[in-house]
Amino acid sequence: MLRVRCLRGGSRGAEAAHYIGSRVGAGVFTGWVQRTFQSTQAATASQNTCAADDKATSPAPKDCLVCSYNEWDPLEEVIVGRAENACVPPFSVEVKANTYEKYWGFYQKFGGQSFPKDHLKKAIAEIEEMCNILKGEGVIVKRPDPINWSVKYKTPDFESTGMYAAMPRDILLVVGNEIIEAPMAWRARFFEYRAYRRLIKDYFNSGAKWTTAPKPTMADELYDQNYPIHSVEDRHKLAAQGKFVTTEFEPCFDAADFIRAGRDIFVQRSQVTNYMGIEWMRRHLAPDYRVHVISFKDPNPMHIDATFNIIGPGLVLSNPDRPCHQIELFKKAGWTVIQPPVPLIPDDHPLWMSSKWLSMNVLMLDEKRVMVDANETSIQKMFEKLGISTIKVNIRHANSLGGGFHCWTCDIRRRGTLQSYFD
Repeated sequence: MLRVRCLRGGSRGAEAAHYIGSRVGAGVFTGWVQRTFQSTQAATASQNTCAADDKATSPAPKDCLVCSYNEWDPLEEVIVGRAENACVPPFSVEVKANTYEKYWGFYQKFGGQSFPKDHLKKAIAEIEEMCNILKGEGVIVKRPDPINWSVKYKTPDFESTGMYAAMPRDILLVVGNEIIEAPMAWRARFFEYRAYRRLIKDYFNSGAKWTTAPKPTMADELYDQNYPIHSVEDRHKLAAQGKFVTTEFEPCFDAADFIRAGRDIFVQRSQVTNYMGIEWMRRHLAPDYRVHVISFKDPNPMHIDATFNIIGPGLVLSNPDRPCHQIELFKKAGWTVIQPPVPLIPDDHPLWMSSKWLSMNVLMLDEKRVMVDANETSIQKMFEKLGISTIKVNIRHANSLGGGFHCWTCDIRRRGTLQSYFD
């Protein structure tokens, strides 16, 4: 059994907390991270042991359709997003902080309007083919409802248009038989949950738990309105100092900043996930699950799964361009850390909302099958050397909307049980 003693807390846990705090460069954040590492231990100690064991090991209702504990158990049912009606988000401060300068003109020109029609048509066709292939592999595929995302809406704090329901991984996190709706940080995604409500009600009626995290107001105070980004160098410096466009005004997180490995769930502080959001998740999931903050040398952290993608028990893909500051913790625990090859996507292909490293944003159908980009022959060879069969699908145009296979999906049911891979 793999062991990661240092992530459980105690002196090593405190050291890790201090290390992450030192990375963000501010005493208040160091204290926050130390408290969040300690809070799960305190919560665990204060619970009745028998009650905790009952809760952790009791199965979901017999007919419950929702059950997923990690990223690699055999996939049985999945939600796949929709590109239909996808709109470019308005060029607000949080969008600017999460996109690259060469695309800012695109957002300024097309914000609130449809993505280019021809490109969108090709993306829709690619995702339909992806769904067909998943069905051919024996996976049940569900889709969110199509919605007109161009409608302008107004709250007491802001105005915006919508974006899409393309990336269920961003908004939904399945932990065991519970579906958690994330309180995402982009104003253009405020009402994105509406596309999934029909599905979630069906899952709830089958016996699943359904939790909606505190909905943020997305008032101006949630964002650093003067966030000073002009270059990649600026981004590196700010990220190293722990400065992000989102503040600690209220909890926010995208579900895609979390990656699951049984009882242990890893998360990064990013442009869309703040420490209050991480602490909400830590308290909500304790004592049955342990939430650990990890960090990377990343100039623009947003969503963990193109930086650090756990693909099997003791097996993780780690982006060589964005090294993990805590990677030795995994190596010492006996984990195999694999650096995927440089992506092959050409420089002139539009990636309005993502980086080329979507090549490592793969979907595991089980420990020996992976859905991977048909164009990325280098990473296909890497998987084959690992003894993992590749299911090749072309979603190059869908990539432009901001996600790979992992982003475009949310696994609802995987055939497996809750285990600890770090004890």
